[in-house]
Amino acid sequence: MLKVGLTGGLASGKTFVGEALASFGCLLVQADRLGHQVLEPGGEAYDEVVGEFGAEILDPDGHINRRRLAAMVFGSPSRLERLNGLVHPPVLRREEELIAAFTARQPHGIAVVEAAILIETGSYRRFDRIVLVTCTGEQQRERALRRDGAAESDVLARLSRQMPLAEKRKYADFVIDTSGTKEDTLRQTRSVYDALRRIES
Repeated sequence: MLKVGLTGGLASGKTFVGEALASFGCLLVQADRLGHQVLEPGGEAYDEVVGEFGAEILDPDGHINRRRLAAMVFGSPSRLERLNGLVHPPVLRREEELIAAFTARQPHGIAVVEAAILIETGSYRRFDRIVLVTCTGEQQRERALRRDGAAESDVLARLSRQMPLAEKRKYADFVIDTSGTKEDTLRQTRSVYDALRRIES
């Protein structure tokens, strides 16, 4: 089993690359999606997060309003660290459970965990290889602004807090540049997949 971390900045194309790798036969684990699940009512982090940040983060139906929560923590490194401390452990457990089940089915498979801040959190050390997805800063901004409900001030603030992609390159075993066409990105992704297969075999 080869464990691969897939990372990159905001709107750099991680999900597109991850889904392509999944179509080639990899297990794709999306850490962001798991993070949403553990914050759902009944999720492992729900009670502790509500207890820590208060009922004002809840919508009328009892769900955590992630935008409201994000606005509350992103200006405060200590509160963000506290939130991460509540959310990351159950996300990590879910990741490991999915990978263990996949390994039982495909002992020589490739498990890919897609996460935006693998390098910043030090989680990159858990992986056999790191794949970095990159594009220009202007493309990140444009792509992020095309998302539903995106506000330019929020996008710029998030970009300013993330480690520059040029810095992340130092940690990467493979780099996929998504600044060109989708066909070009798929070609690069296939090449990386073939290289990972050779490592695993």
